[in-house]
Amino acid sequence: MLNFIRENKVVAGILVFIRVYIGYAWLTAGFGKITGGGFDASGFIQGAIANSGGDHPAVQGWWASFLEAVALPNAELFSFMVMWGEFLVGAALILGIFTNFAALMGMTMNFAFLFSGTVSTNAQMVLLTVFLVVAGANAGRYGLDRWVIPFIKNHTPIRKEAKKVAVA
Repeated sequence: MLNFIRENKVVAGILVFIRVYIGYAWLTAGFGKITGGGFDASGFIQGAIANSGGDHPAVQGWWASFLEAVALPNAELFSFMVMWGEFLVGAALILGIFTNFAALMGMTMNFAFLFSGTVSTNAQMVLLTVFLVVAGANAGRYGLDRWVIPFIKNHTPIRKEAKKVAVA
């Protein structure tokens, strides 16, 4: 089954639709934050910290501690990373460039939002993104990865050294 997901061209075609759907969601969310002006994640972070108390906390204590000690004091940096991260992950998924890395970064953001107590479409996006990550290179077969990844593999010093060692 794993080989089927990782190597089948029909599956690669289906993954394009998943990739573009998720990419569009990320791209539009990031674009809205970038062009909307004044995006500030500090309110969201404070809300997540507040939801870590009480009888039935929506946010785990360890995550709230991270938000309070790291994210909130650096809210400007986190705001920048969220809006540009969403936009760049979306663009990469739509174009099919560095697909696996983009999918992994998208999952990381989804989990951060889920840990912060926001459900929305994050769980659905994680589930769909798992297929992209499991598919590996097949997820970017019909995208720019088809040309970019082989180019990088053939034109990096590490790859050239590996070829020299293999010949010797």
